[in-house]
Amino acid sequence: MIKESWKTLGYIDEPVPTDIDLPAAIRQLCKEKNAIILAHYYTDKSLQDIADFIGDSLALARKAAATTADIIVMVGVHFMGETNKILCPDKKVLIPDMNASCSLAESCPADKLAAFKKEHPGYKVISYVNTTAAVKALTDVVVTSANACEIVESFPKDEKLIFGPDRNLGAYINAQTGRNMLLWDGACLVHERFSVEKLLDLKKQYPEAKVLAHPECKNIILQLADVIGSTAALLRYTIHSTDPTFIIATESGIIHEMQKNSPDKTFIPVPPETTESIGCHCNECAYMRMNSMEKLYNCLKYEWPEIHVSDDVIQQAIRPIDAMLDISKKLGL
Repeated sequence: MIKESWKTLGYIDEPVPTDIDLPAAIRQLCKEKNAIILAHYYTDKSLQDIADFIGDSLALARKAAATTADIIVMVGVHFMGETNKILCPDKKVLIPDMNASCSLAESCPADKLAAFKKEHPGYKVISYVNTTAAVKALTDVVVTSANACEIVESFPKDEKLIFGPDRNLGAYINAQTGRNMLLWDGACLVHERFSVEKLLDLKKQYPEAKVLAHPECKNIILQLADVIGSTAALLRYTIHSTDPTFIIATESGIIHEMQKNSPDKTFIPVPPETTESIGCHCNECAYMRMNSMEKLYNCLKYEWPEIHVSDDVIQQAIRPIDAMLDISKKLGL
């Protein structure tokens, strides 16, 4: 039985035994319950190491759609859990902390998007995957940073398009494709706060380093980048590149996987404009960092918190997600 206080917290605040091997206990619970752990690149490295699969939003969605597990534990943020539930309505989908939201998802409430659509009749809606299930239900096709440009280009040149909620990604796509999509005024707080001054200092300190940036960054950061791409694309670049040093302008959690794949290379995170509020000199997503090994253990043990999405929303939201997966497959993405 779930305590009322846990429901208020949004996670199970039950002490974890100190005399157990926590990673081994988590893996044993997965075996007993036929559960799979999916983790995003932006979570803590200990969670990435214990997961069955790590990836970016597109890869995680594909993995969820293909799994035969009875339980999916999404170690990431809330919208990712919703996406898994939409793709796997017959599965139990858990998330270690229900409070792990997303600044992009929060910037685009479904009721406001619905009103915006009414103000612009005849427009198709392309929504970034970093949105709630309710917003996806109002969408024609979902995209990730890995496939956004190609999916936008799959529409006729004269198609009227609304893109949301990330204005930086939308502006980047417009510049790359020559489109003039209407952009929702939202942004990722992590990618918004990279310091231009500190990046310029790093470029002077490491003149041989390649600057890698996520397209959610502000345009001035992208102008200073040598490579722009999704989290997975940036990871692939570091693996295949012969360059020894990289300056990374995306959430610093990806550096763990970069270092694992290229232990002989150097990865330097671009600091945020201020470090006072986050307590470190790297740029971390506070929502992603709500996940912990202890919460993951309790989540599996008690099978809570569980993601619920209404059947009506699932029926509407699955269409744009399926459209994304179908187009990506056709385009070989």
